[in-house]
Amino acid sequence: MSEDWAAVAKAINERVNELGWKQRELAERSQVSQAIVREIQNHTVERKRSDRTLEALALALGLHPQHLLAVLHGRIPPAPGQPREDMEDAVSARLAVIERRLSDITEQLSALRAEIADVLSRPDGH
Repeated sequence: MSEDWAAVAKAINERVNELGWKQRELAERSQVSQAIVREIQNHTVERKRSDRTLEALALALGLHPQHLLAVLHGRIPPAPGQPREDMEDAVSARLAVIERRLSDITEQLSALRAEIADVLSRPDGH
């Protein structure tokens, strides 16, 4: 499975901007060295980082502990408060992605049904 460090950088940068933080603040709050935070944020050095580093960054940013790890592997990140998933179990991880996508599709279909019912209930049919 490929790793998308550019997506991790983007996710971190978007969240840091939302929070109005500087790089130093993220480093201090996550207890990850500012040099490593800089490398990840700027996507200048692409090397394997420990899951603990990504977890520390995610927690500091107020995200689910496995959020950045999911982004790295092209998975849908778990919402804060969701239980941890066994990321080593590829089948479970893929099933979790499928379940979330199916849930999204179900919500979209419900919204479409409501819109169609609304249009059909109008006297002029438009």
